Amino acid sequence: MSTTVSPAATGAGPARLHLSENPFGCSPAALRAAREALDPTARYPDPARTDVAAAIAVHAGVDRTQVAVANGSDELVLLAALALGDRDRPGVTTAGTFPGYRICLDTVGRGCEEVPLDGGRTDAGAVAAAMDGAGIAYLCHPHNPSGAVLDRAAFDLLVERAAATGTPLVVDEAYLEFAPAGTPQVLDYLDGGAPLLSLRTLSKAYGLAALRIGYAVGRADLVARLHAVQGTMPFSVNAVAQAAAVAALADRDHLADVVRRNDRRRDWFRDELRRRGRQSLPTTTNFVAVPVSDPAAAERLLAEEYGILVRDAGRFGFAGHLRISLGPEDALVRVLDALDVIDPVGAPAEDPRPFAAAGAPAAR
Repeated sequence: MSTTVSPAATGAGPARLHLSENPFGCSPAALRAAREALDPTARYPDPARTDVAAAIAVHAGVDRTQVAVANGSDELVLLAALALGDRDRPGVTTAGTFPGYRICLDTVGRGCEEVPLDGGRTDAGAVAAAMDGAGIAYLCHPHNPSGAVLDRAAFDLLVERAAATGTPLVVDEAYLEFAPAGTPQVLDYLDGGAPLLSLRTLSKAYGLAALRIGYAVGRADLVARLHAVQGTMPFSVNAVAQAAAVAALADRDHLADVVRRNDRRRDWFRDELRRRGRQSLPTTTNFVAVPVSDPAAAERLLAEEYGILVRDAGRFGFAGHLRISLGPEDALVRVLDALDVIDPVGAPAEDPRPFAAAGAPAAR
C-alpha cells in the first residue's frame, strides 16, 4: 500500500518529536482531494461544512444534528467554553494535562478548578465529585501527556455524574484512534441521554495537522449551541480541509495502516528505552512520557545542541517527564543517543515533586 510521506518524516530541519505529528502521512486520497479543492480559490468554503459533517455522521453512526465541524479541536474547546453549561459556575478539568481547557475557561471569564492527578493518572472519583459544583467539565482521554486511559468503571462514573448533575462533560478524544479496541469513548454512551460531547481531530492519526480540521459529536442540543456560537466565524474551516477530511474519513485502510505502524513503533521505542535502562509511562497513543532528571534543561539542550524538538511535560503541569512523539525511527534513535549523553541513567532529579502545577502555553 503506498503511503504519502509527511514533512515530519523527511529529515529537513529539526527532528520534530514535540507535537505528536504523524510521520506516516495522510491518506493519498485525502492529498488528492486537497489539491483538487485548491482550484476554485476565489470562492468561499461551505459555511455549513455540509459534506464533511455528513461524512462524520456516517463514520460515527450518529445523526447529522449531532455533529459540529471546526478549525481543529482547539476551536471546539473554546466554543464549548463559550456555549455550554452554567457560565456562573467555574469549569473543571484535571491538573497536569493539555492547558487549553483552563486557558479557554479563564479567557471567557468562567474560571477553572483543576483536580490533581493520582500518580499521574486521572482520578475519576475526584473529577466526578468536582462536577457537582461545576458549569462544565473537560476530560482528556487518552490523557495527554501520559497516554493513559480510564477503565470502563471509571468512565461509567463520570458519565453517571454528568447525567445526575447536568454538567456537560466534554471529552477530548484527540488520540483515541491509537487506543486499543474497547477503550471507553463518548460514542458508547450517547444513547443514554447524558450531556456528553466528544472532541476529535484529523491532525493526529489522519495526518492532516497542517489543514486544521476537527469535529465534535454529542447530544444534539449541545451541538446546536456550538453551532450558534460558531455563526460568528462561519468560514473558519477552509475548503481544502473540508475536501481532505471527507476523503480521509473514507480511507479506513490507510487509518488502520497508520495505527498498526504506530503500535509497532511504540513497542520498539519503549523496548529500546528499557534496553538502555530508562523508564517510560504506559501509553496508548503516538507519544511516550519519559522520566528525566531535568526536563526543561533536556528540552533546551536537545533543541540547541542536537536539533531535536521534544516537549517538556512540565509545560502541562506534568513534572519530571519529556513527552516524545513517535516520529521517524532515525529521529527516535537520535533522541535516545542524545539522552544517554545529557541525562545519564541514574542522574538525580532536580525536582522530585510529581505533577506540580505550572502555567503553560496551549500546545498540543
